[in-house]
Amino acid sequence: MDLPEKIRKAASVVRANPGRGIAFTGAGVSVESGIPPFRGRHGLWNTVDPSFIELNHFYADPEGCWTKIREVFYDHWGKAEPNEAHFALAELMKEGFLEGIVTQNIDALHQRAGAENVIEFHGTMDELLCLQCSARHAPERELLDQKRPTCPKCGGLLKPDFVFFSEGIPKEAFDSSFQMAEDCAFILVIGTSGEVMPACEIPRIAKRHGAVLIEVNPEPSAFTRTLTDIFLPGPATEIMRRILREVEAS
Repeated sequence: MDLPEKIRKAASVVRANPGRGIAFTGAGVSVESGIPPFRGRHGLWNTVDPSFIELNHFYADPEGCWTKIREVFYDHWGKAEPNEAHFALAELMKEGFLEGIVTQNIDALHQRAGAENVIEFHGTMDELLCLQCSARHAPERELLDQKRPTCPKCGGLLKPDFVFFSEGIPKEAFDSSFQMAEDCAFILVIGTSGEVMPACEIPRIAKRHGAVLIEVNPEPSAFTRTLTDIFLPGPATEIMRRILREVEAS
């Protein structure tokens, strides 16, 4: 089966199950927005020591960690814009085909593209969490420019509200994601290697409960040979644009 035929088949699955699909996205969906993946050949951790987002290290040296956090996540990633894959997923949601998106990404680009029901499995860089009073604040420049950003309410130390190494997945995100996977009729798996636990269990749970797994990746992943029903090789922007066009054409 050639790629155009596979895309038509994927679109037919989407059309046949309105409101019963979910998307599960990883770093690959944001690569074309200029955000590198963490792992792999061109991964961030090949050039940057990830210890600055290890929780105990952060407590021990907040100023040093914040210097790197600011540079990597806010000075660079903060300039990224949603790409066509983000917009295509948001459109599929608006048109009633997707119930929601479970993303491993922390960049908030799905929401900026217009998607509403987004579960951020690993949290978000779009909020700062006070480690003392649990207040959340937008990452405004006046906070980010502090050497050691502190809570305007209580003066406690702020950290980005995403999961650091040695932190657990937030319970609400965990439970909601796994429930959505159990209930869906199809799952669009986009831009993920399928190797990061426990997130990689989400497509497996969907498949176990009878969902059709449609995978969009430049290269085969840990899911491709054992779980994937329709594998669509290529950049997320191109493939998602073509799926959306095919869905809307019918």
